Amino acid sequence: MQYYFVVIGATDNPIYETEIIPSSRSTSINDPNRRDDHKHLNQFIVHAALDVVEEVQWNTQAMYLKSIDRFNEYFVSCFVTAGNVKLMLLHDQKSEDSIKNFFNEIYEQYIKVLMNPFYEKNATITSSQFDSRCNASGFELSVLIGGVKVTAVHRATREDATQKLELFAQENYTNYAMMLCQALANEQVTDDIRQSAAIALKNTLTAKEFARREEQSLRWLNVDESMRTQIKQAALLTLASPKKTAGHGASQVIAAIAEIELPRGDWQDLIRVLLENVTTVENANLKQAALKTIGFICESVHPNVLTGQSNEILTAVVQGARKEEPNDEVRLEATKALYNSLEFIKDNFEREGERNFIMQVVCEATQSGSTEIKVNAYECLVRIMQLYYGMMHLYMEKALVGLTVAGMNDPEEKVALQAIEFWSTVCDVEMEIKEEIADAHEIGEQPERHCYNFAGQSLSQSIPVLLWLLTKQEEDEDEDEWNVSMAAATCLSLLAQCVRNAIIAPIVPFVDSNIRNSDWRCREAAVMAFGSILDGPDETVLIPLVDQAFPTLITMMQDPVVNVKDTVAWTLGRVCELLPNCIKPDVHLHELVTSLLHGLQDNPRIVGNCCWALMNLAEQLGPSPGAEGPTSVMSAYFEGVVTALLQFTERSGNEANCRTSAYEAVSSLIMFSANDCIPMVQKVVLAILDRLEASIAMENQILDADDRAEHSDLQSSLLGVLTNSIRRLPQDIAHISDRIMTVVLQLLSTSSKQATTTEDAFLTIGAMTTVLEGDFHRYADTFVPILCGALQNPQEYQLCLIAVGIIGDICRALGQSAAPYCNEFMQLLVSNLQSPILHRSVKPCILSCFGDIALAIGDKFEPYLEVVIMVLQQAGTMRADSENFEMVDYVNSLLEGCVDSYTGIVQGMQNSPNLQALLPHMNSIFIFISSLSMDPNRSDELTRALIGLVG
Repeated sequence: MQYYFVVIGATDNPIYETEIIPSSRSTSINDPNRRDDHKHLNQFIVHAALDVVEEVQWNTQAMYLKSIDRFNEYFVSCFVTAGNVKLMLLHDQKSEDSIKNFFNEIYEQYIKVLMNPFYEKNATITSSQFDSRCNASGFELSVLIGGVKVTAVHRATREDATQKLELFAQENYTNYAMMLCQALANEQVTDDIRQSAAIALKNTLTAKEFARREEQSLRWLNVDESMRTQIKQAALLTLASPKKTAGHGASQVIAAIAEIELPRGDWQDLIRVLLENVTTVENANLKQAALKTIGFICESVHPNVLTGQSNEILTAVVQGARKEEPNDEVRLEATKALYNSLEFIKDNFEREGERNFIMQVVCEATQSGSTEIKVNAYECLVRIMQLYYGMMHLYMEKALVGLTVAGMNDPEEKVALQAIEFWSTVCDVEMEIKEEIADAHEIGEQPERHCYNFAGQSLSQSIPVLLWLLTKQEEDEDEDEWNVSMAAATCLSLLAQCVRNAIIAPIVPFVDSNIRNSDWRCREAAVMAFGSILDGPDETVLIPLVDQAFPTLITMMQDPVVNVKDTVAWTLGRVCELLPNCIKPDVHLHELVTSLLHGLQDNPRIVGNCCWALMNLAEQLGPSPGAEGPTSVMSAYFEGVVTALLQFTERSGNEANCRTSAYEAVSSLIMFSANDCIPMVQKVVLAILDRLEASIAMENQILDADDRAEHSDLQSSLLGVLTNSIRRLPQDIAHISDRIMTVVLQLLSTSSKQATTTEDAFLTIGAMTTVLEGDFHRYADTFVPILCGALQNPQEYQLCLIAVGIIGDICRALGQSAAPYCNEFMQLLVSNLQSPILHRSVKPCILSCFGDIALAIGDKFEPYLEVVIMVLQQAGTMRADSENFEMVDYVNSLLEGCVDSYTGIVQGMQNSPNLQALLPHMNSIFIFISSLSMDPNRSDELTRALIGLVG
């Protein structure tokens, strides 16, 4: 197996690559006998994983994303820099620590490349030093995870081949697709090339991004029908290949074509052919591949398209999933296909006989000897509960409670996790139904669904197992790795929210009997159980329990085991967040604050939860922002707590984000501080400015990548505190505004292209515009070019989003004085609207920003009116398929941006002597309003915006 490393630029262009090849196969790149078949497969696999990277980025702020995708036995791991450059590694063995160290070493070298004044961002990296370091790091990695050595790939050869393939696809797509299909179907071709061909062909047919997917669909449909038929027949024949990887590739190709053709009524015999392959042949490979294909089709094609063939699909899938199926691999694929088909077999599920048979097959699969089959069977049960809760009463009584409780006891963690997920899903569904019932009663209607209280009725069976699972922690467990004890705690929390007071009786005895246990796992489980049930039961029931537990919890902050103290700090934070009325200032507050401050000197894991608890205390016990309370119960502790936190942040390390957490706590304390704390806030501002200036002075002394990332995080934290301080002290900032702006502008001009730091600096400046209003003009000439520079970098879409907001802030602050800057603002905003690179989430904000500009500069907006109206008219015609909920939300936000823009334009120009310029467009505005008034997908926010426009 070869390992493949590539650096992908912010515009998704490869800027560096190298391959790691097993030593037994290693040859010179100039050796004419060297085989390069594998390299194209590597490139296709990594390219296919790029869409996954963006999805993962939405859910984490970590740079190292770990393994983000898998193709057969290959894993793709990814590290994303602050500038959205992706370091990607293809490998077949998992070793998270080794791979993470490899990425950190390469990132350090990449930072050095960026610091080279002659290097242009996103250009191909030609540095021999970088290449040598990558090869050396790759060698070290290969020794650790597979004993292989590194050989450089001839970059020019790869680029030439890629360009020729892309040109081939553009000039003659039909022949290109036929060539790939022939390579996939050819049994004489190596596995690597066949897999590579399958990935390439699939990628020409489907994509994550809607516009690109539509474009590819049209391209396929424009292929001559006879050629399309040949390709489809070849793919179907390949399902029977003795090489399973080829059959898997064919499954993906067939499903991609089906996603295009089935909704149009084409390829009508596809499902019949696949079902025949499942039900009438003995070839296990063909059965498995056909079931896999059915599963892919069920997953990608809209359920309404397949409803008419649900009987036939269900028959074949259930037949393959039965316990009588001798081949576990076939049964596994059938179980996966059943999971994907559950949504469109509603009619079948409503027929009792068919439902009973389906449930029997799934329940029997949970008893399989194969772990994978068991896991997928429990996944089916989870999905069935989500879709068909109202039909589950009999099955819960007869089988499901016992099966899932047994599943939670399964020694295989993957099985136990899915069984726990079943009960978490029960809670989610029942809470949703209870909310629907309450809403229906409130408006005097009958609820559509009935709650059977499965969660409450099964507490005596589920709770003991969940409590037992809480004791299955490991002392050195990875906090980021999901395990049964974490899953059990989450399930307990959901149960508490679902059954409310009923959770108390089975939990309290466990807490009482284990909280002082000599085994740390039992102590930690007891505290975790107590903390998990604080959201749900009535406050009147919880107050005496918390009052009784408080002294014990505070004492346990001195427990010798870090895991216990960490959970205690988390539980105290939950009390501060959810039950502030339980905290009696004259009884509990002093000891609570003291114990939390003492925790700052403990393990970094504990510090984070201590800081979170302090943040919750400040928010719940202090005055609301803007309330201007003269004092609060936290005022007596404010100076001491802030001083302790600032002293803690002077430490050099940020392990487990402890320093970041401390700065966040300072920010919250300032935001929710009373007026008698203002003198201390003023001191904090000066201290933060001192630290920011010191951090800028260190900028040129940092070379190490880890130090660079830590330095950037420090500056972001300091800016966060400064921003909240500015908002808290609007009357006191003016006399030091020069110093603040000098520091922030200097940071923007000297920071090392760290997008997060720039974002936080922009937010600080946004706060300054609000406080200074018209006085901000003194800094506009210096800041506006920096702001425009951010807008010229659409790859950094989060920074662009903030920059668009800052334009609105500046215009609101300066009013008509903003006009000299608006020409450049408008050009950049319109350009970004048209950019195919800019993330779509920014575009609604740009439309709203047009309204902010118009409202600020009034009749001076007239030169931009024609262009803006044309843009708004184009955007105003967008509508979404009601079944595509993600698109419905996006289109609503886009239309809301249009309405906000129209509102700003109308208000800004209503007193203008050039009001006549707006009159020709009023008819189109009214037509727009009328069309939205009849839009069934219109959101409440859009409705309110429309009312504002009409008013």
